Amino acid sequence: MSNTKNSSESQNSRNAPERAEKDTEESVAENRRPKPMEVLRNARTQLAELTGMDAENVSSFEQTEDGWALEIEVLELSRVPDTMSLMASYQVELDPEGQLTGYRRVRRYERGRADAHRQGGR
Repeated sequence: MSNTKNSSESQNSRNAPERAEKDTEESVAENRRPKPMEVLRNARTQLAELTGMDAENVSSFEQTEDGWALEIEVLELSRVPDTMSLMASYQVELDPEGQLTGYRRVRRYERGRADAHRQGGR
C-alpha cells in the first residue's frame, strides 16, 4: 500500500507542473484577447492595407460567435467639392483575436447624400 501511495503521489507531483503550465497558458491566451478599441484600430488598419483606401469611421461594431463584425466607411474617390466625394461602406469580419478574415463592399454613395428612408408603401 505504501508503494502505491508513493507512486501515486509521485505521479501527481509530476503532473502538477503540467497543470500549472496549462493554467498559465490559458491565462496568457485570455490576456492576449484584444480589447474592443484594439479590434477597431486593427480592423481599420488591416482594411486600409488591403484596399489602399483610408478608413474614415466605423459605423457599426459587434462581437459575434465567430469573432467580430464591423462596418467601416472609406473614401473611395475624392472630388471637389468634398460633398461629391465617393464613399463606400465595407462589411468586415475578424476572428476572435482581431485578425481580418474577410471583407466586402456593401454600399457606395456620395458623401453629401443622406440615406433614403422608406415610407411604408410609397
